[in-house]
Amino acid sequence: MPDADIILSTFERAAQACADPAPLIYARLFELRPDFKPLFDMDTDGGVRGSMLETCFEAILGVIEGASSQRVIISAARFSHGGYGVVDEEFDIMFASIRDVFRDLLGARWTGTEEAQWAILLKEIAAIS
Repeated sequence: MPDADIILSTFERAAQACADPAPLIYARLFELRPDFKPLFDMDTDGGVRGSMLETCFEAILGVIEGASSQRVIISAARFSHGGYGVVDEEFDIMFASIRDVFRDLLGARWTGTEEAQWAILLKEIAAIS
């Protein structure tokens, strides 16, 4: 299990650096997977993206707190995204995009320990089926 305090610290410090990281996170997601962008064509007001990101944040926080309910939510989301053609490995790219943007926002203040804890977190999320 990743160190909750370290992951929380990255959330807090990223929030201080950028009040709304959503555009950056989606830009990173679409950079990694340009074919995902058309999946959001009908999201003209950003509501779906906002809701999805909020769910991802809640899932991350739930995982680091050991909340079994978040594991069920991730599993269900993984299943439902299959209906859009998003397979398991692709589903996890969203969480990696969050990590990447936080790392970019923190720049030189991002530590090796934070990198290692996020790697543990992403591995744990990827193992949820």
